[in-house]
Amino acid sequence: MQYMILIYGAPALEPTYGSPEFEQMMAGFFTLNEAMKADGVLRGGEGLQGAETATSLRMRGGKVETMDGPFAETREHLGGYYILDVPDLDAALRYAAMVPAAQWGTIEVRPLMTYDPMAQ
Repeated sequence: MQYMILIYGAPALEPTYGSPEFEQMMAGFFTLNEAMKADGVLRGGEGLQGAETATSLRMRGGKVETMDGPFAETREHLGGYYILDVPDLDAALRYAAMVPAAQWGTIEVRPLMTYDPMAQ
């Protein structure tokens, strides 16, 4: 089963770039990446640029509307994600608990939908 791990962080609570705490956080991400690769469960993942670089889109009355930034004003912003292929939710949660950002942010674990009936 594939799960997406969504990493939400509050920029004001994250370690400052270049600080020892930032370096420790990044080392934690590198360690997690290597563990998931070694376990054969990592299918993809990346960090995202800041929420201020986002563009949101919606259709209203047959017309495209675009807005700078995320649609919702929140304290936590989506900062990155992983896609894992693991046996069950418990396994996905074990990896999610290893995400360094869980110390100050929120980690959401959600199963991916498959539209291919042959894949089920």
